[in-house]
Amino acid sequence: MLSFAVIIISVNKAIDYFSFVTIEKQMMEKADLCELSFREILAKYEKSSVEAQVSDVPRSALETLKASGKEVRIYDSNQKLLGLAVDGIIINNGKPLIFEGNIQNALKGNYSYTVTDNHMLYFAIPIQDMYYQNIFVFEFVEDISYFYDIMDKIRYILFVGAGGFLVLITLSSLFIARNTTKPIKYLLGATESFSKQQFQQVQLNRNDELGMLAAGLNRMGIQLSDYIQYQKQFVSNVSHELKTPLAAIRGFSQYLYESENEDEDLQKIYFHLVNESDRLTLLINELLMLSRFDKAGLEGIGMEKTDLSKLTDQVAADMRAKAENKDIELDIKPGKPAFVYVNQILMSHAIANILDNAIKYSNPNTQIRIETFIRQNEAFIQISDQGIGIDEDEIARVQERFYRARNSNTAKGSGLGLPMCKEIAEKFNGHLSIESKINAGTTVSIALPLL
Repeated sequence: MLSFAVIIISVNKAIDYFSFVTIEKQMMEKADLCELSFREILAKYEKSSVEAQVSDVPRSALETLKASGKEVRIYDSNQKLLGLAVDGIIINNGKPLIFEGNIQNALKGNYSYTVTDNHMLYFAIPIQDMYYQNIFVFEFVEDISYFYDIMDKIRYILFVGAGGFLVLITLSSLFIARNTTKPIKYLLGATESFSKQQFQQVQLNRNDELGMLAAGLNRMGIQLSDYIQYQKQFVSNVSHELKTPLAAIRGFSQYLYESENEDEDLQKIYFHLVNESDRLTLLINELLMLSRFDKAGLEGIGMEKTDLSKLTDQVAADMRAKAENKDIELDIKPGKPAFVYVNQILMSHAIANILDNAIKYSNPNTQIRIETFIRQNEAFIQISDQGIGIDEDEIARVQERFYRARNSNTAKGSGLGLPMCKEIAEKFNGHLSIESKINAGTTVSIALPLL
């Protein structure tokens, strides 16, 4: 837009300049003719020896050139007005508007002109005698308002044309942008869906590069969907196969631990086996839950209208004993009723998982705040601890399956808790967010749409 305005202004200036150059050229040609006629009259009188006849030159020249302009003036070398004609009529004792600068420049041997605000052109011409002395100044006045009228019309046509061109360019740009950006936005939406593992067919009926990109995304989506489903099925099958032998290993380990009363080293080994069996059992149970969760659609999950504030209070009350065993205070902030549409069991599991993480990674004699509130059209659960925190570069990664933060070795975990909470929130059209700072604590929030 700025470039277009600069072009219009430049064109307008160019029209003014070259048009006035044309006018100036025409005036110069007219001035040359007037000068030639004046000098012919002067030469005729210079041949005469009678002094009185030479003094008649201005009057004779005025008679000859009185129709050369709207006004015609003749001055002597002392800038005295010797003759005046207006509209071809000689005026005696007239007092016209005189531009002394014009006359002075002409007496120096130069053409000189002035243009007034009412578009009158005063053009002064030096007249030399046979000795090349500037003894007279001939000045004619022209009304050049017609020139400015033409310029105004040209400008009007220029600006109207420029406006029409600008409207045309704008409409064309919008049309091109719409036809270009719309499929790009569609493809961006498809890639965003892919990142959430929502694989839908990408259809773009185009034969250009965007159409080829859409076809490539569609193939990639199909392959990713097949791979992820295969991976999930594999994990589910392995988890089912491991559950029975692991239960046996856990049972035998518990029996050996309880039966060994003599050798302390063996007892420590059996105790370690029991703990590791418990950890693997917890991991397999979480994997099986994820597997069932992945396979179930919204229609396969029993959802109902739920007061999120009440549900959060119940889960926090169930976890209070675990927190007190570690000398951690649960500060539950009662909130207003916030009704959402969720599966209560899954939502309780998500809240409990986040709260369990806060307890595990908090130091004794600290506080965990649990708060439920409404902001705009969403209900929020916010759990804040004063624990070890998470590095800023790991906040996104701890929401991936099986990833554990670098400083998480202070407590046992599988790396599935937060990813499961995130997927549960997204299953109900919500989202999970994390704010954390090392050695200062972590705040995990779940937002769900209100009914």
